[in-house]
Amino acid sequence: MTDANSVNWFEIYVQDMPRARAFYETVFAIKLETLKVPEDPAGAGLEMLAFPGDMERYGAKGALCRMPGAPSGPGGTLVYFACEDCAVEAGRVEAAGGRIHRPKMSIGEYGHIVLAFDTEGNMIGLHSMR
Repeated sequence: MTDANSVNWFEIYVQDMPRARAFYETVFAIKLETLKVPEDPAGAGLEMLAFPGDMERYGAKGALCRMPGAPSGPGGTLVYFACEDCAVEAGRVEAAGGRIHRPKMSIGEYGHIVLAFDTEGNMIGLHSMR
């Protein structure tokens, strides 16, 4: 491992890319960007949409991925998205087709979190200091 941040990329696996795109773009008020995937027969059917970000700045960059044979859903990695106030994004989750698992709660000196499910069954975290 290098001296850099332990996490530098994440992938959220989805089954329905248009539905997942609409969810994340609505909840976070962002636009996802199509990533060019390598031409590799083993990766046939791979689709990726990147979250906005700058690889030179603090934080991990990542993408939604749809790949045949790669299921989505809870029980794997939990990704926390940084927010100014996680209640704002949480307020958009249900309208975007997701559901709240745990409403905004304090985690003491580390701020606040919300746990939610996206349209693909993945649990995601929302984190803010206020």
